[in-house]
Amino acid sequence: MKQITIKDIARELGISVSTVSRALTNNPEISETTKEMVRELARKLNYKPNLLASNLRTNKNTTIGVVIPEVNHHFFASVLDGIEQAANEAGYSILICQSRENMDKEIHNVQTLLHSRVAGMLIGVSKETMHLHHLQEVLNSHIPTVLFDRPCPSLSCDQVVSDDYAGAYGAVEHLIQTGCKRILYFSSSMNLEVAHRRYQGWRDALQKHSLWHSTEDIIIADTRELAMEELPKLMNTHQRPDAIFCVNDHCASGVLYAAQTLGLKVPEDLSICGFSDAPLASITTPMLTTVEQHGTEIGTRAMQALLRKLNGETCTPHTEIVQTNLIVRGTTK
Repeated sequence: MKQITIKDIARELGISVSTVSRALTNNPEISETTKEMVRELARKLNYKPNLLASNLRTNKNTTIGVVIPEVNHHFFASVLDGIEQAANEAGYSILICQSRENMDKEIHNVQTLLHSRVAGMLIGVSKETMHLHHLQEVLNSHIPTVLFDRPCPSLSCDQVVSDDYAGAYGAVEHLIQTGCKRILYFSSSMNLEVAHRRYQGWRDALQKHSLWHSTEDIIIADTRELAMEELPKLMNTHQRPDAIFCVNDHCASGVLYAAQTLGLKVPEDLSICGFSDAPLASITTPMLTTVEQHGTEIGTRAMQALLRKLNGETCTPHTEIVQTNLIVRGTTK
């Protein structure tokens, strides 16, 4: 179906395009009769304004570009909810681009938003992102920008992230306090800063209790499928783990499924802890112990940080850390 424009409304009513434009923006030079006539036809034709074009005409930009790794991922969906609520309350709309955890797609998204002349950007980097040249280009363009969730320490800009280190440390401390001694880490690639910070929390908790072995206890398996593939190999060794700390809940659910397939009792034979508190964490049997990240709060605080920049507040770039908390359920003792 053809998208209705102000030209269509003007043609239908026999008036100029500029009259229609001014009527829709409540210009006082246009009579109330004409305004109502234009609005009525706009409603009838289901006219939707082009916000980007309007921004260019009025030189008042109210569109925020958001680059997000996965829209259908529970955590990122909750971040997006926080962003949208805070943006709408401040009179801004959001333009969402999805990288699907792909660096090339992320670069394309950023370039698209640059060309669209958005007022500012909120960016969550993909787990495949290996360099940050495209993000530095955004900063060099002086477009207000805030990163969320996945920290990039080498970039000088505001960032809002989870306390990944403390979340991991607390989770592993809980596993140790419940009697676990050989705790493996199922991780994403270490080029992803969140995976590295969770690794540091896992490692430091083990070292505190003299349970640290080596980096061989890190298994790169951050999906349900990879976790299901890797666990049987580990349980066939003479140094079987008695606990798995997982970088996310999808991974943890894969470990749980594989353990049950092998005939292991959870948590008696194997304790499992995830990260993020995705909806699936409360529907597995037993339910997953996990670290809650508070995605909505991250999104809200990221948008608020961007609003401060858009309002002209100047301050040294800093990182806001949103606290996590451990939710103990049935997969740990």
